[in-house]
Amino acid sequence: MKNCQKYERGYFMPPEVTYDWVKKEYIDHAPIWCSVDLRDGNQALIEPMSLEEKLEFFQMLVDIGFKEIEVGFPAASETEYQFMRTLIEKNMIPDDVTVQVLTQAREHIIKRTFEAVKGAPHAVIHLYNSTSVAQREQVFRKDKEEIKKIAIDGAELLLKLANETDGNFTFQYSPESFPGTEVDYAVDVCNAVLDVWKPTPEKKAIINIPTTVENAMPHVFACQLEYVNKHLKYRDSVILCLHPHNDRGCGVATAELGILAGAERIEGTLFGNGERTGNVDVVTMGMNMFSHGVDPGLDFSNMKEIRETYERLTRMHVDPRQPYAGDLVFTAFSGSHQDAIAKGMAWREEKKCDKWTVPYLPIDPQDVGRKYDSDVIRINSQSGKGGVNYILKQSHGINLPKQMREEVGYLVKDVSDKAHKELNPEWVYQIFSDNYINTKPVFHIDECHFKQVDGITAEATINHGGERRVITATGNGRLDAVSNAIKQYFNISYELTFYEEHSLTKGSSSKAVAYVGVICKGKTFWGTGIDPDIIKASIEALTVAVNKIDEIGSAKACKDERMLEIMNYIQANYIDVTLDDLAERFYLSKPYISKYIKEKSGMTFGELVKKIRMKKAKALLKSSNMTVENIALTVGYQNVEHFNRLFKKAYQMTPMQYRNQK
Repeated sequence: MKNCQKYERGYFMPPEVTYDWVKKEYIDHAPIWCSVDLRDGNQALIEPMSLEEKLEFFQMLVDIGFKEIEVGFPAASETEYQFMRTLIEKNMIPDDVTVQVLTQAREHIIKRTFEAVKGAPHAVIHLYNSTSVAQREQVFRKDKEEIKKIAIDGAELLLKLANETDGNFTFQYSPESFPGTEVDYAVDVCNAVLDVWKPTPEKKAIINIPTTVENAMPHVFACQLEYVNKHLKYRDSVILCLHPHNDRGCGVATAELGILAGAERIEGTLFGNGERTGNVDVVTMGMNMFSHGVDPGLDFSNMKEIRETYERLTRMHVDPRQPYAGDLVFTAFSGSHQDAIAKGMAWREEKKCDKWTVPYLPIDPQDVGRKYDSDVIRINSQSGKGGVNYILKQSHGINLPKQMREEVGYLVKDVSDKAHKELNPEWVYQIFSDNYINTKPVFHIDECHFKQVDGITAEATINHGGERRVITATGNGRLDAVSNAIKQYFNISYELTFYEEHSLTKGSSSKAVAYVGVICKGKTFWGTGIDPDIIKASIEALTVAVNKIDEIGSAKACKDERMLEIMNYIQANYIDVTLDDLAERFYLSKPYISKYIKEKSGMTFGELVKKIRMKKAKALLKSSNMTVENIALTVGYQNVEHFNRLFKKAYQMTPMQYRNQK
């Protein structure tokens, strides 16, 4: 790459340079589109399409909405010729569609072309000859006047044969290899052709400016085209057209700036197929307009089907990163991108937005037939918590609490990282389900019944080690009461800290989802429950979360049937229960039952009753408007000052401070 000195800029600036095109901010209406897939795109294929394939492709172009379609170079091959004849003879050209054929400015080729288009309801005859310095000097070895005469002679023959041939014809001329032609000379040749045809506003001619080999930056071409636009004769009777190629990778930019400079018509191909690096990509250009709120007049709403048909018929491949059409163009793997997209989608839903402003997505993927859950956010080891939550929400209706998302995100990413694979939505859900829904290795709750008397009392049937035991406990709500039953049975301590619920938004709308987070020794454990009954879903979520606590597997659960009955009795009668009551109820002496409770629970009878009363008091402080005095009486204390002292000793705050804390 040290030989750049052998190259030089091969374009020509016009004699007068104006920059009126710069003053235009955007394209405000669609140009006339002409697909050249069946000619320029077809001749670029290793295996050109067969007649049947070209007919199918033609129908696809019609369905997309093209009103002008270049169908081939009839004099180039028998297939091209027969294709044109088939369209005409089988009446396959819709009334609002014009076909176009290409011909060099050579007599025998022009005559063969008119034989092919005989009887066409409306056809554009596209005449061209090369005008560049290199072609004049090296290929034709003719001077400017001789080259111009080739164009004039061709134009005259078109006019003569059109008058002798059945059909309705429009004429088009291209100074081929325009980028290597002096701009004023190219205009001179075009005007000489127009003088032959003498177009009128009622019967216009087309002047096509091709960037046969793109050799300049787009702004240079815009200046060249603006000169052409301002110096063509019969300007109100001429449609100024562009045929951009993509040698510098600027085909779309060249075409867009060309429209600002005065072009009214664009010749291009689907996905940019064409000789060498291809033609202007009509899909990209049209979708660019669409993204600015301008109707391109072409329907790409089923982009996947269009792409698949194109790939099958041409045997070409659309790159995964091809704008708007590639498999991955809407896909975000990056965690930060996924999070921004997910939040943008949530914002759009929350604010009922009518304009599309989602970060990282220039258009709504659904407008081209793509899906959010399979096309936009996809999961691999680079993904983040926002992306994982988005997939769970879109695919299965699971909308994780914010506090839970980071843990789930890291879990899913770790699986992808170790498997070295992308995870599809089903796999993501399976990981989530295995870790947060279906994991209850130590115990589960078979059933639960509730009573409401100054709070909630739960009778929970805990299935542990193959045995079922009914535990009675109270709480400030159903879930809190069940939680207290679990704590009581396993003699463990944890805080029920997080709780969220929502209806399942996918699958069955009759189901509810509950999320529970508990904290034990500074570590948070999460569980999820799904059930038509929200209470059952909540209990399932709590059970999963507590099963994850490290101590639960080795906890000395209360399996003593007598102690369970004693605890249940105290729970049900905590207000005024006495040791005498217990001794009489269970046919034991007071000294024995006192010692028995101490051995089994680690607390004296008095401490146990006080603990139950304090928990009940906490529940009433949070769930009722009762005064502290009435709460003290309700839980068994006649003296409110004594109650206050006990409560503060247990929780390091007064009852009112506890009630008022957030």
